[in-house]
Amino acid sequence: MSRDEEFTAYVRERRAHLYRAAYLLCGDEHRAEDIVQLTLSKVYAAWRRVRKADSVDAYVRRVLVNSHLDEGRRPWRRERAGEVADRPAPTGLGAEDLDELWTALRALPAGQRRVVVLRHYWGLSVEETAADLGVAVGTVKSQTAAALTNLRHALRPDNAARGGRR
Repeated sequence: MSRDEEFTAYVRERRAHLYRAAYLLCGDEHRAEDIVQLTLSKVYAAWRRVRKADSVDAYVRRVLVNSHLDEGRRPWRRERAGEVADRPAPTGLGAEDLDELWTALRALPAGQRRVVVLRHYWGLSVEETAADLGVAVGTVKSQTAAALTNLRHALRPDNAARGGRR
């Protein structure tokens, strides 16, 4: 298989997953598309090296997270995203529950949201998450604990009636 065919096959298989992860990281469908495109362009340029990596998915995931961090540093990206009309949705939840979940996830600070996405969406270990984010293991643990506390508070039934506020 040629380089282009290998890369095309990889993108065909993993693009939807990369988009969902990017969306979960940034909370905006257009930024998620930008992040995925940036990630794929970087990966394509380095495809010979990427395909030799121990885990192509781990390599691409790291590029995705770094692309998200780089995009967030750009001055024009400091704007807050509005409501998202069309978004990937977990199955098994009603529309009202999904709205509450997305609102709670968007309300998390960026660092907590990154850790939740890597730990609970990608299913990474604490050590893998720390390596991907370039932070200490203790930071991953504390950010995860804080994020889950914030989500539990925001998603409590008695909070939903008050709009998720204390």
